[in-house]
Order: sequence, then C-alpha cells, then structure tokens
Amino acid sequence: MRTFLAVALLCVVGGANAQAYRPTPAELAEAYKRADDLNADGRALNVTLTATWVGDDALWYRRADARNRHQFILANLKTRSKGPLFDHAALAKALGEATSSTLNAETLPLTSLNVAADLSTVEFTASQKRWRWTRATAKLEPLTGTPPPEPAPIEEPEDRPVYPWELARPEYEQGPRSRDGRSPDNKWRAEIKEGSLSVKATAPDGPTRTFKVANVADYEWARSSKFVVAKRRLDGDRKEVFLISSSPRNGGRATLERRLYDQPGDELDRYEMWICNPETGEEQKLDVEPILGGGQPWASPPRLQWLPDDRFRLQFADRGYQRYRVIIGNPDGTVFTQIDERSNTFVDTTSTIYRPLTKANEVLWRSERDGWGHLYAIDAATGAVKRQLTKGEWVVRSVEHIDEDQGYVIIAANGRRPGEDPYHIHYYRVPLAGGVITPITAGHGTHRAQWSPGFTFFVDSFSRVDQAPVHEVRDRLGNLVMKLEDADVSGLAELKLPKIEVFTAKGRDGKTDIWGIVVRPTNLDPTKKYPVIENIYAGPHDSHVPKNYTPITRMQRLAELGFIVVQMDGMGTRNRGKAFHDVCWKNIADAGFPDRKLWIQSLAKKYAYVDDTRVGIYGTSAGGQNSTGALLFHPEFYKVGVSSCGCHDNRMDKFWWNEHWMGYPVGPHYDEQSNITNAAKLQGRLLLLVGELDRNVPPESTLRLADALMRARKEFDLIVLPGMDHTDGGVYGERKRRDFFVRWLHGVEPPDWNRS
Repeated sequence: MRTFLAVALLCVVGGANAQAYRPTPAELAEAYKRADDLNADGRALNVTLTATWVGDDALWYRRADARNRHQFILANLKTRSKGPLFDHAALAKALGEATSSTLNAETLPLTSLNVAADLSTVEFTASQKRWRWTRATAKLEPLTGTPPPEPAPIEEPEDRPVYPWELARPEYEQGPRSRDGRSPDNKWRAEIKEGSLSVKATAPDGPTRTFKVANVADYEWARSSKFVVAKRRLDGDRKEVFLISSSPRNGGRATLERRLYDQPGDELDRYEMWICNPETGEEQKLDVEPILGGGQPWASPPRLQWLPDDRFRLQFADRGYQRYRVIIGNPDGTVFTQIDERSNTFVDTTSTIYRPLTKANEVLWRSERDGWGHLYAIDAATGAVKRQLTKGEWVVRSVEHIDEDQGYVIIAANGRRPGEDPYHIHYYRVPLAGGVITPITAGHGTHRAQWSPGFTFFVDSFSRVDQAPVHEVRDRLGNLVMKLEDADVSGLAELKLPKIEVFTAKGRDGKTDIWGIVVRPTNLDPTKKYPVIENIYAGPHDSHVPKNYTPITRMQRLAELGFIVVQMDGMGTRNRGKAFHDVCWKNIADAGFPDRKLWIQSLAKKYAYVDDTRVGIYGTSAGGQNSTGALLFHPEFYKVGVSSCGCHDNRMDKFWWNEHWMGYPVGPHYDEQSNITNAAKLQGRLLLLVGELDRNVPPESTLRLADALMRARKEFDLIVLPGMDHTDGGVYGERKRRDFFVRWLHGVEPPDWNRS
C-alpha cells in the first residue's frame, strides 16, 4: 500500500518538495480526534439573539450567561432600560413549590412565554402546565385551558415575488387544492368533474353551470364571487422520473417512487385563464398567450393575486427567462401589461421585487436594467417608469417596509459602503419621492434586522466571519437606542482556533476583486507547505461565501486534518451586478474557475505555506457539478475532487433552474459543458456520492457520469447512499470525504475505521 501511495502521490502532487506537510499515522489519528472534538457548546454565548416584541416599545429575549445557564431579559424602549424579565430566584422558588420540584433560577425550563402588552404579567408553560406570573406582586397562579400559540412572526407582504421553487404544489399531481369550492359569499360551490368546471348554486333548486372549457386543473373565486377563474392546462410531455428505495426501514421488497419532473427541453404544461360567470354561464378566455407553469420539480398552475376591485395580477416569465411580465387581468378578459422586463441574457426571477404603492398608484419594482439591482417607481396605470429611487454600483436585496404616509421605504442592500466587504448587508431609508439615501445601520459587518410590529424599532445584529456578533436596538432613523448584548466567545480561546481570514484577489479581468475566506489548521507550521481544498458552490441564484460569524465551521474541522480550506464567490454568482452575474449565462461550466485559480495562486504568493500544486475541491448539488467540472476542465490545477449529488448534465435536472442560466432552447452548449460528455478528460482522483432517493437532482445524473467514466476506463470511486435524499452524505459521507483528501493530497493512508 505504501508503494502504491508513493507512486500515486507523485502523480497527484507533481513533484512537491520535502517541505510538504504529511502527517504521521499518530499525528493523523490525533487530527481526526481534534476535528471531531471541536465543539462550541458553552464556549460561545449569545451568538444569536431572538427578540420577541411586546408591541413597539418593548422586547424580551433569552440571554445565555454560561453553559446551560440563562436569564430572560426585558428591554423597555420607553425607559431605555433593560433587566430581568422577572425575579428568577423568586419564580424558581414559587414554581418549585407548586410542582413539588427543585428548580435552579439559572436554568428555568420555561417555554411559550407571552408577555402582557402592559408588561404586568408573564404567561408561560412549565411542567406541561400553563402559568401566569404577576411581575409587581411576584404572584404565581396556574391557568386552565390550552396554551396560547407562539406569537406569529411578522409576515412577509403578500405582494412579494413568488419564487419558482415555492410554486411546487402537490395538487399538480393530485388535482386542485383541498377545499369545498364555496364562493366567498357562499352562494356557489365549484368543483372539477372529469376536467370540466361545474358551479352549482347552494340555494335549493338553484342552477348548475357546467362550462365548456376543458382540462381544468385549478380554479380561483373572485373576491366578489361574481366569477371564477378556471385554469385550463395544455398538457406538455409530463414525463416522469423514478427512484428506488433499496432498503426500506420496515424491510421487504425495494419500493419504486415515480413523479412528474420537467427537465430542460421538455414540452412544458401551459395554462390558459378562463373567466367563468356562474350567473350567466358565459366564459371568456383571458387575452394573453398560454402561461408556463412554474415550480420545482413540476410545473404547477400560476397563482393569481387578487386586487380589491375584482381585477387580478399575474407574474410570469417566458420560457428562457429573458422576459418577465406582470399583467393585470380584468373581469371582461382584457389585460394590461404593467411590467415588461427584458434582458439579452436572463431576467433573474429569484431576485425580483414587486411592491404596490396604493396611495400613489405606483409600483416599486426592482430591475437590473442599468446593470445593478435597483428600485424604480412605476406608474401602476400606464407601466411607465416615473423615477429611479436607487442608483449606483451596489445592489438592493430586499424591501423591508414601506411607509407611504411618511414617504419612505426601508431596504436591505449590499455593496454601498466603501472599504467594506461588498457582500455585507446594510439597511437604508430611501425617500419615495427620490433624494438622499440614509443608512440606518453602522457597524462594520453584515446585518440582520428584527423589526418591531410597527417598524418603529429594530434589533440590529451584525457580525463578520472574523468578528463575533453585536446586538443593538435602533430606531427607524438609525439612531442607537440601546445595546443589548455582545456575543461572548472567550470560551473558544482554549481551542486555539485561528481566525478565519477574509482574503481578496483580482479576478480574470485584472480589476474586479474576488472575495473569499481562508481557514487554517490550529497546529499550522509555517515552515511546511499545506495542500489547499476549495469548498465550492457556484450556483448563479445567489452568492455563497458566509459573511456572518459562526463559532466553529465544518471547514475548520476539515482544516484540522492538515489543509488550508478556502471558499470564494467567482464571477457568475449573484449580488455583484449584472455583468459579474452574466458570466454564467449559457456558461455554467465556467463556475468562476478563472477567478478561483487566480485567487488561490494569489494566496500562495502571500503565504509560503500554501501549496497550490496540491489542490482539492468538494461540493454538493451545483457544487457537485462544479467540483467534478474542476477536474475535467482544469486538470492542471485541481487534482482531487469529492462531488455529492451533482447535476452533472444540465439537461437532466429541473427545467427552471437550468434554463434560467443555460438558456432555451437547449443547444449544443449543454452537451459541450456536460460532465458526462467530458468524462474521458478525467486525470485526477474523483469520489462521487449520491443519495438513492435524491428528489432534487435525479440520482441517475451521478450514475450516468459513473457509466461514462467506466466506458472511458477511468478510475474513480462511487458511493450510493441507501435511503438518503439530496445530501452531502451525512456523517458517513463526511468521513469518506476527509479520508479521500487525506489519501490523495497528503499521500497518507487514513485510519482503518473497521479496526479503530
């Protein structure tokens, strides 16, 4: 085995010198143990803070004071004060007496807390009973009845964009969503019989209307009950995919799962909208061409968003995602195109924002028409652009709140603060009439806001990968109201973890900064040279390098085995402007590799202990496609890869994701960029993992790659994971991933787990 490894190492390393770090068996065993033993439990306190608002002027949260010890804290924004929500010692004594138990004031097991609006009482569940504590009198009393539900989170506005992956609904296979079909005024009841819409009056001897429109898949009642919109499906190919569960937990034969799954190039279901009047029996087709169904993995009927006057709104993309429209349908079947967004590459429907401004009869619309994601005020009646509210080389990420009376909108955005990581999210106040944009967050880091119900205050939690979080309360103008907590990570000092480094290098154009992170082992010896392993996910639907603080990452555990582990966002990913993003169009296989290689080479120039002649790479899903593609298309640089559940051919995955970025119709570029087509190019060492029940990316994508590799007489490793869905392999997969890199980058045999 040692002779085999020595020969293999020469092939993989390419003549690395004697300074290369290679652990001894004893050092390796200790490294595995250290990686597994890394644990932040009790060492990192208040890294997260979940605020529960009591109206707009108070909030409470649970503060960790030590390992398994906590207090409930009340912050009163009227008095600008904070302190214990109640007398913990007194409550522990009273609750202990009431339940015949001994309770510790620092570990009170209270759940489902509900604080009265006037802050006078606290209700909670303990010992499977409901209790009320009166704060002023320190009185505990039991309550009867069922515990109240947890306070509902602030709901997202119903007018936010409907993302493709949210549209997958089981009724596509099972029929219309479960309901009794009654109209809002309860005068009619609709149902689908053998593909036809039938509407019957609920009154005795009332009429029944059966409309001629055929193959109705779904329907929706108008708010006034004057008509119902029938959604007629024009069937596409409706092809299926299959999964075999080889190892059912209850034993017996293997089972087969089959389901509809549209892939690039398939003929898709389309839908016509028919307006059906139950009073007259008249039916009128909406004056718009058939609309594609949307969703993952199947195409479901389009959703209607009803307006108060019986009009309705439809948002949809044309196939190929180069055009996205918002249309307003009228009860007479006519339509008005309010938004018509077009692109020579793609309209990123995963980042659209549509928010009505009722009083101004306008719409806030996010567009990349000037090369950056910005907000525009659109005339709701004409569709004309009235003004651009935000502008510059930065990106609007979300609309948090609109106050038409005060004339402002609060947004989250990135890239607007010079000298700071351009991916950091900050919050801003933008005048609806146009004008000066005011930042309402200040700390150097990426921010997360938890807003009060009336959007008067917010908890601002911000951090960086190299700085623990700070939690503050600010008002909607951005003024600091009070400090809540600083995360306490002093307990991590005993682990001697090196700080994660934020590293930048120029991309392929020589001027654009590529941002990433570097994770090092705790026992790094700068006189040795360490292999590099890249954690990759280059999916164009977002950016992926973490920006907030995590006490201990999985990348750190991998680094403990003697690797420099890195992650970066190359060109082709989102949130850096349209030109940066467009690199992916019809070019998924690029995956930003020209930028990634330069980034790693720059890292090696800065740090002599970084060995860019021994580079590995791993990823899952789109990252699984990327990590295999690295070995196939860049074998001179990437030597070892581990790929989990990869989409190895963009024709074999869900249609919407792949056609979004690879375009439609399916052309020769799909074949040219396929890992399966290019399997014979493999030179390095490759491990493939796939869950046999992968419901996201069909597992045959990995198995056909394996078949192509076998036909090309290539050496590789394959692990099929029984009973697992879309996964990186779980605990077993993580061990195999570590072992593979140890074997082929260090040239050292990993532990014999069967004998350990």
